[in-house]
Amino acid sequence: MVVALAVLAAAVIAGVALGPVTIPPGSVALELLNHIPGVHFHSGLNPQRAAIVWDLRAPRVALAVLVGAMLGLAGGCYQGVFRNPLADPMLLGVAAGAGLAATVFIIARAHGAPLDDRLLPLAAFAGALAALAATYFLGGFGAGARRGPVTLILAGVAVSAFFTAMQTYIQQRNVDTVASVYSWIMGRLNAAEWSDVYTLLPYVVVTAVAVLARRRELDVLSLGDAEATALGLHPRHSRLILLTAASLGTAAAVSVSGLIGFVGVVVPHLVRLTAGRSYRAILPLSLVTGAAFLVIADLAARVAIAPAELPIGVVTAFVGAPFFALVMRTSTEVNP
Repeated sequence: MVVALAVLAAAVIAGVALGPVTIPPGSVALELLNHIPGVHFHSGLNPQRAAIVWDLRAPRVALAVLVGAMLGLAGGCYQGVFRNPLADPMLLGVAAGAGLAATVFIIARAHGAPLDDRLLPLAAFAGALAALAATYFLGGFGAGARRGPVTLILAGVAVSAFFTAMQTYIQQRNVDTVASVYSWIMGRLNAAEWSDVYTLLPYVVVTAVAVLARRRELDVLSLGDAEATALGLHPRHSRLILLTAASLGTAAAVSVSGLIGFVGVVVPHLVRLTAGRSYRAILPLSLVTGAAFLVIADLAARVAIAPAELPIGVVTAFVGAPFFALVMRTSTEVNP
């Protein structure tokens, strides 16, 4: 955890310091600390550079921290609930369901519907739950069947494809909003404002508390339902709470950042390789490591083809797709 926090701190400083105008990391750290009540340091930055740090770059980095933390935590939670190292919000259809609901919300608002921006995460949450329920039952788990984990992944792929097809159809019927929806689909941390951070923060807190408080139950669930019941746990009740909390966090993250894939696969698996198989360690480390991973990915998206920017979803897919293939080939847990 100390190493993960150090990497996160370094990533945050680099994310704020680097850009078209490079600012010394030490001055960045002091300027950020100046916004803590009761703290005052002389950062040496003029008002223009101070504004770049706090008003332009800090909201983007802060949003990347929250979104990455949520996607990493949700991925670890899904993998524990389904006992499958390939389980991920994107692969299980959760992100596609949230994306469809968010797209409908954005289009409705563009056509004059009296919708408050603060309701967007709730709309995305409803879509995420609908997709998760479809995946859960299509994969055979709803009827109590114990099909292989590969069946669940295939069910998630089917549900994702269906929801994505619906989203594409709705976009084609509303071409006047295609540009805004498309930029959202590819990930849009570049448009981050402090209002986005404040919108997402309550959902992050609720999700983190709910999931981390029950992280020990995932270790019990890994033994199987019969053993978990014998130890006094109610497997269905625990799964329901954990999946609902993880879906809430995923939906909220998707609603403000767009679709950013593979974070929930890469981060928990890296943590599992370095910190062992206990979810008491995997989940809190996935929270911190996911935040650092997305900040670094966003920094790469900014500097790779500067002065232009890559969509952050392209960067995470470029890293995550080969990693996903490697996990699929090397892990014995993904076989039926």
